[in-house]
Amino acid sequence: MARQSVSREGRLPLGCPDLLLVVGALLCAVLVATCSEKTSPTSASAPPPSPVTVDSVSPNNGPLAGGTAVTVTGTNLVNVTAVTIGGGALHNLSVGSSTQLTGQTPASTSSGAKDVVVTSSSNGSGTCPGCFTYNPAVTVAWTSLTAGNVHTCGLTGSGVAYCWGEGGPLGTDTGLEWCTLTGRPIGYSVVPCSYVPVAVAGGLTFASLTAGYDHTCGLTSGGAAYCWGDNNYGDLGDGSTAQRLTPVAVAGGLSFASLTAGSNHTCGLTSAGAAYCWGTNVGDGSFATRLTPVAVAGGLTFASLTAGACGLTTGGAAYCWGAGWGTSTCTAYPFYAYPCSAVPVAVPGGLTFASLTGNCGLTSGGAAYCWGNGSAPVAVAGGLTFASLTDGGTHACGLTGAGAAYCWGDNTYGELGDSSTTNRPAPVAVAGGHTFASLTAGFDHTCGLTSGGAAYCWGNNEGGALGDGSTTNRLTPVLVLSP
Repeated sequence: MARQSVSREGRLPLGCPDLLLVVGALLCAVLVATCSEKTSPTSASAPPPSPVTVDSVSPNNGPLAGGTAVTVTGTNLVNVTAVTIGGGALHNLSVGSSTQLTGQTPASTSSGAKDVVVTSSSNGSGTCPGCFTYNPAVTVAWTSLTAGNVHTCGLTGSGVAYCWGEGGPLGTDTGLEWCTLTGRPIGYSVVPCSYVPVAVAGGLTFASLTAGYDHTCGLTSGGAAYCWGDNNYGDLGDGSTAQRLTPVAVAGGLSFASLTAGSNHTCGLTSAGAAYCWGTNVGDGSFATRLTPVAVAGGLTFASLTAGACGLTTGGAAYCWGAGWGTSTCTAYPFYAYPCSAVPVAVPGGLTFASLTGNCGLTSGGAAYCWGNGSAPVAVAGGLTFASLTDGGTHACGLTGAGAAYCWGDNTYGELGDSSTTNRPAPVAVAGGHTFASLTAGFDHTCGLTSGGAAYCWGNNEGGALGDGSTTNRLTPVLVLSP
C-alpha cells in the first residue's frame, strides 16, 4: 500500500468518507436542536389583568361637608386599595362585588365636578372624570319645607316662599321650562317645571306653607290664607275653579292659625279651634264641592288638622271624614268608589294621640300608629320611638329625638331613601348619615331639613321635585340647590 503523505500542518488530508461523517454529525446536531425547540414547552407570558373601569357614581352630587353615601359602579373592582373623590379618600369603603362598591364622600374645600378614581393592587386604576359634584355652600337657610305630588316648597327666615317641581303649584309663571310627566292623560303630560327653587310671585311673606297634591297654600303672620295651583274642585277657596299660577286670597275673610292642604281640598284652623274646609272632602254634612271655606260639622274643637282629612281634638282624640270613612257612598270623588262620611267620625281603637299626620298618629310616648281609611290604627313595627311623623299616602317617615330619619311603605322611586327601590313594611334608616330637624313626605318623594337650614330630598324627581337641578330619581338624600 502506498504511504499517505503528511500535510504541512502535520495532519492527514481528509478523504471523502471522513467528510461525510462530519457533515452528517452537523446535520444531526441541527436536527436535534430543532426537535428540542419544537418539543420543549413554551414559556409564553400570561396576559395582563383587565384594567379597572369606573362608570358611574350615585348620587352624583353632595355637600362640601361630605358624608354623602354613594355607590360606585364599574368593572374589575377587585383588590381595591383606594378610592378617591377629588383627591380625598372615600370613607367607610365597602366592596360589594367586582362591579360595585360603596362608601361616604370626603369633605371638599371647593365646589364643582370632581374625578372619582378607584385603585386596585392587581388591576391598576380607573377614573370617572367629573362624576361627582360638590354643591356650593348653602346660601339660603330654609326654616320649613312642605312636599306635594310633583312639587316641593320651602320658606326662608324672612318669610319668602320658594317652590320647585311641576309648575302649577309653584306660584309663578316665569323662569320655568317644559318637562314631560309620565302617567298623565294626553294633553296634560307636558307641563311647565323648575328643577331648582323659584320665588313665589306676588311679594307676600308667609309664616307657614302647606303643599297639597297639585296646589299650595300659605298663611301670613296675620292669619290671612292664600293659595295657588290647580283649582278643579275649588281647592284654592277663591270662589272659582280657575287655575291660579300666583297666590290668591282665600275668600271669606277668616283668620287662621294653621292650614293643611290635601288631594283636592284645603282646611284651616282658627285660634279658637274651629275647623273650616273648602274643595272636596270638607266634612260640612254634605258631599258637595265648596269653592269657599265652610265650617266642619259636629261642633268639635280641634288642636290640629291634617290632610286626609283628619283632626285631633284638644283631648287627643282623632276624627276623620270624607273618603273611606262612614257608610255612605262618596260622590265627591268621581274617580273612586269609596265609602264616605260627610261629618267627622272617631278613628276606632280609642287611642290618644299627641299629633297626627295624614293617616298616622304619634302618642305622647313617641309610639307611632298608622291606619287605612276607616280601619283601626296599628302600631308601626320596629319598636322605634319618634319625635315626629310625616305621611305621604303610600309611605311614611319618622324622626327620632336624635334627628335620625326612618321611612317605610312604598319605595318605587326611592322615596324611603335607603339606597334601594324595595318596599319596606317596617322602618328603615334613611342613608347618608344626616341629622334632620324636620321631615315632609310628598306623594312619592321625601324631604328633610337640617338644623342649619339645609334642605335634602330623595325619591321621584320626574318633574324636578327634589330641587337638585335634574330630573334623575334619587335613592338617597341630595341637597336642594339654592335659588
